[in-house]
Amino acid sequence: MQNRFTLPPDIAAVLAAAPETTVPTSRQELLSLALGGSGNERFEVDFEVPGKGRVVEADVVRSRNGVVVNYRDPVMRRRDPDSMVVADDLPTEQTRFIERFGYAFTPLRQQVLDWLAAQPLIVLPFWAGDRSFGYAGLLIAPRAAGFFAAALADLQDMIPGDQVPAGFTPNAVIFLAPTFRHTHCDGRQVVVHNRQETGHEIFSLNLYPGPSAKKGIYGALLNIGEREGWLTAHGSTVQVVTPYDNTLTIMHEGASGGGKSEMLEYVHREPDGRIQLGENVITGERRYINLPQGCRLRPVTDDMALCHPSLQNGSRKLVIRDAESAWFVRVNHIEHYGTDHELERLTIAPPEPLIFLNIDGRPGATTLIWEHAEDAPGKRCPNPRVILPRRIIPDVVDGAVEVDVRSFGVRCPPCTATSPTYGILGLIQVLPPALAWLWRLVAPRGHANPSIIQTEGMASEGVGSYWPFATGRRVDQANLLLRQICAAP
Repeated sequence: MQNRFTLPPDIAAVLAAAPETTVPTSRQELLSLALGGSGNERFEVDFEVPGKGRVVEADVVRSRNGVVVNYRDPVMRRRDPDSMVVADDLPTEQTRFIERFGYAFTPLRQQVLDWLAAQPLIVLPFWAGDRSFGYAGLLIAPRAAGFFAAALADLQDMIPGDQVPAGFTPNAVIFLAPTFRHTHCDGRQVVVHNRQETGHEIFSLNLYPGPSAKKGIYGALLNIGEREGWLTAHGSTVQVVTPYDNTLTIMHEGASGGGKSEMLEYVHREPDGRIQLGENVITGERRYINLPQGCRLRPVTDDMALCHPSLQNGSRKLVIRDAESAWFVRVNHIEHYGTDHELERLTIAPPEPLIFLNIDGRPGATTLIWEHAEDAPGKRCPNPRVILPRRIIPDVVDGAVEVDVRSFGVRCPPCTATSPTYGILGLIQVLPPALAWLWRLVAPRGHANPSIIQTEGMASEGVGSYWPFATGRRVDQANLLLRQICAAP
């Protein structure tokens, strides 16, 4: 099997030296590996860490509706916004590895390769973005981290081991080495991007898939797009079909936690069918509307929208398609049964096992998305997740769509006379394309962001709202955004 891969000599040497190498042939095999082997109901993801001994990073259990992963360390339950560093010498405005750690990355890179060469490995080939564009990826991970490989296989387009094309040459390679979080990163999440002529290397020195399997691949796509003159937007997209069969396609961009996934959800109704518009946090007054029939939603993208030039058709509308094969859905707003009937139904009785993170799971029981793991007694984890493969999502749109309306979101705190805040921004502002471009250069992160380790007040997510995942320069991404808005205002 390994002779089908075309790899640089030092990476090929890792696979050759490993005591055992598994190239999974199916999703079911990956879910079995996530539990340490077939028949297991529980599995502890543990590693020997120099100076610490055995460290259990996560607990994995098999429930009736999937596989549930819970990290022992609360720091690992959501993405660290400062996790990315850049190791190469190419132009960048991100923090360089040598600036943060005080030494060159090359010796540590070799240590990671040596560590992987001594482990039983999972080697997972996949297509990054969309297979029609041919951007190939490869994960090299310790076999004990089978759940990570299974998550990546869902999020991107897994290539079964018996279907890998000859001469498979990855554009991006993820190296998973979680022990280095303890020995070199002071216990924090660190993901090192190393752009090389032979491809984009991503060294994930932690086990949370957010900054690597998801946003790391996003960074690789942004790097490819920067070289080729296109971008991957950070947005959700939905086709809204009215009761009169009119269709409007909306793409909603914004920082992590800015309401993208919520765009794909049906409106939540009261038991009597009314819709609550809002609640006055001072007086407790609630306002409702009656809407007997709503619109039908046809989801297109959840978080990453490919804006490849081959998709554009000269219509002056942006044409996009999904860059993911599954969606990493946050369910912190689902606090009890009956909040979102569609999502609850889909996760309680899915057509195939799902992967849950930061949710209470018991062997043989049904995992419920409103039973969140706790960071401390009585303190719910704000970032419970479930990975939903696109193929099981009702009415999902496959293929490219033209975008009619582009919106941008920011989380705002309450704004009152006694406590004025930037919440005075209000519910909606209509911007011309020029100001919309400037808004995307700032991309405010906003209030109470549940997706990342907490930061205070309003902060800028950076250019395009995807800046934390980009490896190059702001001006290059800003110009790509400007050209895109000029071409498709």
